[in-house]
Amino acid sequence: MPFQPPPYRADHVGSLLRPPAVTEARSRLESGAIGADDMKAIEDDEIPALIAMQEEAGLRAVTDGEARRSFWHYDYMGALDGLDLVERDEGVQFAGVRLRPIFPTITGRIGFPDDHPMLDHFRFVAERTQVTPKICIPGPSCCHFRVSPVDIGPEDYGDPDVLFADIAAAYRKAVGAFYDAGCRYLQLDDIFFAYLCDPDHRAAKRAEGQDPDWLIDRYAWMMRESIRNRPEDMQIGMHMCRGNFRSTHAAEGAYDPVADTVFNRTGVDIFFMEYDTERAGGLEPLRHLRSGGQRVMLGFITTKTGELESLDDLRRRVDEAARYADADQFGIAPQCGFASTEEGNTITADDQRRKLDLVVRAAETIWGEV
Repeated sequence: MPFQPPPYRADHVGSLLRPPAVTEARSRLESGAIGADDMKAIEDDEIPALIAMQEEAGLRAVTDGEARRSFWHYDYMGALDGLDLVERDEGVQFAGVRLRPIFPTITGRIGFPDDHPMLDHFRFVAERTQVTPKICIPGPSCCHFRVSPVDIGPEDYGDPDVLFADIAAAYRKAVGAFYDAGCRYLQLDDIFFAYLCDPDHRAAKRAEGQDPDWLIDRYAWMMRESIRNRPEDMQIGMHMCRGNFRSTHAAEGAYDPVADTVFNRTGVDIFFMEYDTERAGGLEPLRHLRSGGQRVMLGFITTKTGELESLDDLRRRVDEAARYADADQFGIAPQCGFASTEEGNTITADDQRRKLDLVVRAAETIWGEV
């Protein structure tokens, strides 16, 4: 397959169902039966098959499936300077189920360490694929939205703009470090833009004394500041969804409150947008996408169930989206990852492969390319 730089017509958000050997090994790690080196060896053995599966499906960008992570965001955040993960009694509420009770806390000045483990995670993929290696990390807003105000320790961070500036500086360093490691396609997932479209989440932030619209503005500023020095040959993606834990969700609401800001003030190139259920609202917010090189990966294919979408329905929905923006600026992807946490969604590995095959087939059918 000849190399083609991003963006692509067919893509996926990043996480994949964990191979059974990895799931078993993590359980043994947590019980103390094996050590971290043993765990890494098992991950090293299993991840090449995940890479090969994505290549065989015809995807032009591949990840490690986030197989080394317990959470899509906390593993990255917990390895930052000044941010620790604390276990408590009760986790975050999703629809009908609670997340494991892990809570990020800010104990010092936020920074990106030179030895952040995900740099090596990226290098591992890059050494083993013939297509574009992609790594997905949580966007800068995660380091604020997911931290309770009472868990922000440093006195200087009583001024949120000081905290936001430090987060952006840490992410600028991260972007540069990933680039130096060879990364030309970096995805920063800022799902909390979508959460701030949900009336309940907006009310919760007001109860904490934070204006949700001000947060949208500040989160966009952080994203732009984080990536403003990236070289021209580095593409930046961003995923926005409403939560994904064991096929459940945590938020709902159309993108209207954030679309203009996200498309026009973040500096991002590629947007992965959840559109698999009515929870996401209509396609009208796509009208804010400016003409040019930006691309929206339309998330019409769900990862929450194994039921396969109709190719005709996907084509019809792309045609509907083209009422609001140029169809040439669209691609297609699943609405979220298949395993945002190590538990994974309630689908099978065969379901996952069929979904990825459908992504590629839809791109070829609708745009004539992947």
